[in-house]
Amino acid sequence: MADLFSERLEGRRTVRVISDDIIEKKLNTINPHWGRGAVDEEYSRLPRRKYFQLFYPLASNFKVRRAVVLMGPRRVGKTVMLFQTIGELISNGLKATSAAYMSLDEPLFYSMSLEVLCEKYCKATKEKSLDGKVIIFDEIQYLKNWDVQLKVLVDRHKHTKFLVSGSAAGALKRQSHESGAGRFTDFMLPPLTFCEYLELLDLAPKLLNQERANGKAVSSKNIESLNREFLNYLNYGGFPEAIMNPAIRANPAKFIQQDIIDKVLLRDLPSIYGIEDIQELNRLFKYLTYQTGNEISYEKLSQSSGVAKNTIKRYMEYLEAAYLIKIVTRVDETGKTFKRANFFKVYLTNPSMYAATYGLVDAEDNETLGGLVETAVFSQWMHDPGWMRNLYYAKLAKNRGEVDIVFVDESFKIQWCLEVKWSDAYFDKPGKLVSLKRFCEINSPKNVTVTTKTKSGEATIGKSKVSFKETAIVCFNIGNTLMNDKK
Repeated sequence: MADLFSERLEGRRTVRVISDDIIEKKLNTINPHWGRGAVDEEYSRLPRRKYFQLFYPLASNFKVRRAVVLMGPRRVGKTVMLFQTIGELISNGLKATSAAYMSLDEPLFYSMSLEVLCEKYCKATKEKSLDGKVIIFDEIQYLKNWDVQLKVLVDRHKHTKFLVSGSAAGALKRQSHESGAGRFTDFMLPPLTFCEYLELLDLAPKLLNQERANGKAVSSKNIESLNREFLNYLNYGGFPEAIMNPAIRANPAKFIQQDIIDKVLLRDLPSIYGIEDIQELNRLFKYLTYQTGNEISYEKLSQSSGVAKNTIKRYMEYLEAAYLIKIVTRVDETGKTFKRANFFKVYLTNPSMYAATYGLVDAEDNETLGGLVETAVFSQWMHDPGWMRNLYYAKLAKNRGEVDIVFVDESFKIQWCLEVKWSDAYFDKPGKLVSLKRFCEINSPKNVTVTTKTKSGEATIGKSKVSFKETAIVCFNIGNTLMNDKK
């Protein structure tokens, strides 16, 4: 039996070196399609996210000499989509050994460069070159200077398609732009929209009346049943594995806390940014989770935590880079931004992280549901950076209230606004929407929408026509529209 470890002399020390036999065995283990000619059934049987039909053309296009950088938070299905890509490539004629998957969080690969990993792949498969191959590096953020190494590979191997993925979206995006200009294509895979949630569970046709042309929901077939699924979405619906696995559905809080939040806070961010006080970061995130959808300030955060404002700002940048939170700034009642962003809102990128931290919410928890429902509505737009650049919340002068979501164009004109309510009270008495009425009198937005729990219709507030629509319908339509726009 061949030795699994070889030895080499470094100075006066004898260092054990991992043999090629071990590396080859590991590569064959994590690439079972090399021997079977097809990917594992666990990947092929899972339904594909809508994003697959956008990702695959990029991943399979050899004519465009660019690496594809697949970014997104943990557990949104990046690895599944990569293996589904391999399966589709093989179905379309690619030789099974011409697609290689390697994860950089694998201990065997810690000290290896991307170039060396490619060499190990060729040796394991007896391929003579990388021409015509699809090489996948997962969890790329754990490799130092990955962006520089990847650019060298793209330049050197003109007939090879490189796909990389990672969970630290912000850090990956920054490095991708800095080093990979003209060589990398960024692709963001966010948590599930409510639209995707219903479609993955094949519930949309059962619960919604949809337009044939574009799939837009026009009404619900059963609003009580739709709202029950919307509540499930708030609790665990952002992550494909949580909704498809019955065991995880039985305890989604444990899955989301341990596999998503803890790994980001205790492992990813400290390793990438060199954070020493992990507990301080953890406490800040828990506070922000509780405050999702509420207005806060650095001053208040500093006073309540005893942490310096500059430190808090850095932590929040890291949390945003990890796609755990989104910071939203405010405009005044005329659409002008404030010179100093002293106050802002923080939204979780998916409301189910609240349930993972503080427990599942039920239909009677109206106080908590208000912030989570607003978070859910806002998070639908997080799938499109173009939209996010124009979304704010509005603060009226003299503490006359606020408007939850406003769209401000490049000329600082308010185009439309949305007030999020998990109640039918304002449908019955629209005159109670005093802040919205004042805001509309000043700006005359083209569209004004107020969400409700179960009712839809129109009303007039002051001189403005207001559309009332069920929150679940609004969430579905936002996600559906954004996906159709991407297509």
